Amino acid sequence: MRAAAAGPAAYEKYLASAEFDMDAFTPADHAALRGEWSWLAHIAGQAIAGGPDGMIDDELAYVTPWGFAPEQVRPPALFLCGGQDRMVPSAHSTWLARHCPAAHLWLRPADGHVSVLRSSAVAALDWLVEQAGETEAR
Repeated sequence: MRAAAAGPAAYEKYLASAEFDMDAFTPADHAALRGEWSWLAHIAGQAIAGGPDGMIDDELAYVTPWGFAPEQVRPPALFLCGGQDRMVPSAHSTWLARHCPAAHLWLRPADGHVSVLRSSAVAALDWLVEQAGETEAR
């Protein structure tokens, strides 16, 4: 975060010198990545192979203005997060949900960054489809 706060060049330099810490994943995350979510590691690898721009943008989003306020988000928004997530703390989703008028927060206390998908991805996708149908009906 300190490197991101120093700007894109500083964060890019940090990324070039740091290795990903697999301990950022919980044991449940590792199990999910060995099982039905194994394809996710392949996709993430392809994204990283494309260069650091996406990762830099993600990290800068924590420390720079977005160009809009979360209070301006009007469509229903779902924030799904694991309470054990070591990469994106649940406090971030909790804050966003408090500031988006039509937000729904699904906090899964026992899940991590990837294992939350194992427990809740299907229900989250169903919720999104339901919301899209309600929006079309309006």
